Amino acid sequence: MAASCMLRSSFLSPGLPQLHHQSTSKPNNGIHFFTPIKATATNDAISQQKHRRPADENIREEARRHCSSHNFSARYVPFNAGPTSDEWYSLDEIVYRSRSGGLLDVQHDMDALKKFDGQYWRSLFDSRVGKTTWPYGSGVWSKKEWVLPEIDSDDIVSAFEGNSNLFWAERFGKQFLGMTDLWVKHCGISHTGSFKDLGMTVLVSQVNRLRKMHKPVVGVGCASTGDTSAALSAYCASAGIPSIVFLPANKISMAQLVQPIANGAFVLSIDTDFDGCMQLIREVTAELPIYLANSLNSLRLEGQKTAAIEILQQFDWEVPEWVIVPGGNLGNIYAFYKGFQMCKELGLVDRIPRLVCAQAANANPLYLHYKSGWKDFKPVKAKTTFASAIQIGDPVSIDRAVFALQQCNGIVEEATEEELMDAMAQADSTGMFICPHTGVALTALFKLRNSGVIAPTDRTVVVSTAHGLKFTQSKIDYHSKEIKDMECRFANPPVEVKADFGSVMDVLKSYLLSQNSKL
Repeated sequence: MAASCMLRSSFLSPGLPQLHHQSTSKPNNGIHFFTPIKATATNDAISQQKHRRPADENIREEARRHCSSHNFSARYVPFNAGPTSDEWYSLDEIVYRSRSGGLLDVQHDMDALKKFDGQYWRSLFDSRVGKTTWPYGSGVWSKKEWVLPEIDSDDIVSAFEGNSNLFWAERFGKQFLGMTDLWVKHCGISHTGSFKDLGMTVLVSQVNRLRKMHKPVVGVGCASTGDTSAALSAYCASAGIPSIVFLPANKISMAQLVQPIANGAFVLSIDTDFDGCMQLIREVTAELPIYLANSLNSLRLEGQKTAAIEILQQFDWEVPEWVIVPGGNLGNIYAFYKGFQMCKELGLVDRIPRLVCAQAANANPLYLHYKSGWKDFKPVKAKTTFASAIQIGDPVSIDRAVFALQQCNGIVEEATEEELMDAMAQADSTGMFICPHTGVALTALFKLRNSGVIAPTDRTVVVSTAHGLKFTQSKIDYHSKEIKDMECRFANPPVEVKADFGSVMDVLKSYLLSQNSKL
């Protein structure tokens, strides 16, 4: 298998084990070694030297010069398979389900990763933050060994996604929840404006590798409620790979629709909902050489799990009590669990947080399943919700989500349309500008705080999955009080005033008095 190209400078930090660089003049029969070498003063001095690459060399070419080998590997296995299962597939195979029709999971060689202790991995990941070294400037690829360890760095398609802001929601937490340690992980501050970039860089990179291997992949396709198509089209455009998008007609915002169009995707607007689009794309990819990009494909979850690792990293490897994630197709809640669990298993932390999956009440099959005591799961017909990206009634990753929540004593909550829009408006009033899906997660937080499940001093992270700029129409409608059967309690419409000094002064004095009374 192809060896991973890693910059030696990333490993020449004081006290860190280092990659053993093998001579390319001697064949090694496909076996790659990752040998710890004791750091020396000479190595420390080398690591401190800064050499600018030649002017005619780009960062990819620089990475090729520093290609090193290792023995890390990963493969597809049936999701949650027992220890006696011998079914597995190479990541270079085009396969989406197990022989029994179940989901697949990416399984890493944990024994190889465990040859290095938690301190090693913490130091390695920390050493890559904020750099432009290819591909480690990405928040995803800075954890390359835990994502796609065998891909050549030259095949990676990245916009240096990840490394997103972990925002201390000081005023929101204090004013509305009486909390002192509330944080919002702004995954929507990303290349295409949503967390989907984290998974798409991994999937499109692997497709890029497969095409170079002359595998039968002409293009990449997805069904989408907006954000997946935006991420897919952008990363495919960057790599020069055709992208095909199935969108439910008249069910996504214009800001979401314009992204795949602008990036050159072949967009089909289909008169059905997301579940109908998902069924069609599955049938199409079974017949045509189009690689399936939906979260049925477990590669995307490998990128999405890095957001969990990033949260720990941003807290200097301290574990929060709670992490709240909006849920639709439900791959993301499992991805967060997987990221946290890998950190625990490899010794970076000693526990994992409790997870909360938050669903819109209009598309709440997981919530209903949870409230039934995890009895027989029943899909629902999703109703229209402002949280359009999670308007999914038959989630692909239901089994993954249930497993993750059961493993961490997790909780599922729901939000009505009025609750999620009010929560979004409240958050915006404190300086954020969030999406409706984050409003769903904040509603779950309100409910768990009010019931006493989450304590005022619990360190809590709410995952914001998309940028508010994608959902401006819903905000306009809310603040204009134009949403049918909704009070819009926190609306802040503009005040119409005559164009004369006296009228303006009267309005301003009234406003300032009202603000002063709140102090």
